[in-house]
Amino acid sequence: MPRLLTEEDLEMRTAFDLNPYRRSTVGFDRLFDALENSSRAETQDGYPPFGIVRTGEDSYRITLAVAGFRPDEIDITAQQNQLIISGQKAEKDEEGVDFVHRGIAARAFERRFQLADYVEVRGADYEHGMLTISLQRIVPESLKPRKIAIGSREHVNDDAPQLTQDKAA
Repeated sequence: MPRLLTEEDLEMRTAFDLNPYRRSTVGFDRLFDALENSSRAETQDGYPPFGIVRTGEDSYRITLAVAGFRPDEIDITAQQNQLIISGQKAEKDEEGVDFVHRGIAARAFERRFQLADYVEVRGADYEHGMLTISLQRIVPESLKPRKIAIGSREHVNDDAPQLTQDKAA
């Protein structure tokens, strides 16, 4: 007979829940996969809804459902490993409008995503109420792994000036 989980068991499982970080970061998915934590905990407001898709080994796409917002009412800012997407509806006079039901949210929002080192925003598109942001991890050549062939020792340039210490008399 399967054992029922106690409240203490659930607390132990959620104590190491990394999914809130997975939802708001880009490029750390290898680390999260290695930790194999798959439970979900909602810590943020769910507005606007969004999705993050890996489109290649080092490329990602964030899509936000921003129905009711025009492109000029949305601001996208990338700064120091953080992507900030905010929306603010332009003030509109709705005098004489009698809403029976207002199901399309038009409230201001701000979404923040932590970006891994070397993840850059490549572009943003808006179509049919969906905002799509393309991201790419661009690792500098000097940080990429490279193969070193045996017997291919680089020789020091003999023509380079040598540092010497002159003794004061």
